[in-house]
Amino acid sequence: MTINNRYITVNNSTAISNAVTALYNQQVIAYPTEAVFGLGCDPMSEKAVQRLLSIKQRPVEKGLILIAANLSQLNDYVDLTLLSTTQIDHINQTWPGPATWVMPAKSQVPKWLTGQFDSIAVRVSAHPTVQALCTAFGGPITSTSANLTGRTPCVTAAEVNRQLASLLGAVVDEPVGGLAQPTTITDALTGKVYR
Repeated sequence: MTINNRYITVNNSTAISNAVTALYNQQVIAYPTEAVFGLGCDPMSEKAVQRLLSIKQRPVEKGLILIAANLSQLNDYVDLTLLSTTQIDHINQTWPGPATWVMPAKSQVPKWLTGQFDSIAVRVSAHPTVQALCTAFGGPITSTSANLTGRTPCVTAAEVNRQLASLLGAVVDEPVGGLAQPTTITDALTGKVYR
């Protein structure tokens, strides 16, 4: 590993490969994000998403965040035609980076991702582990904090292993990005800040 600004450059190709294999096998993985470890799975696998929701004891109605390596990985999920050029430019100025945007979802996006909403929360992360994972997987993965309900979100792989190891297909043991708080969540249409 090499230090690169706040982040660590990922050279652990075995860990990425193992995580991608777990994603393809409809398992849930843990990986570092900007502030905490996240739980991820293949967003188009209902079985995998249901497994993730069960681990988190999270109701499907809440919807999930997708995290990606670039905007093109989100093309099948977000309806950019409902956003103005100015809104899209503003989003692009924050990506890749620690900004999550709630955008209109395309009609074919499954309800196990959007929940009760007609929108979906998405982020293009600058974290090198996320970049490596999503690039190797070939698309976005889900992102919700790695912790059991009522417990503090994990910030190290050791914490993930103590809380969740038996429930996961893989844990990518790399450092989180160093943000003190989770990423902001903003509505792309209205500008309302949810977090």
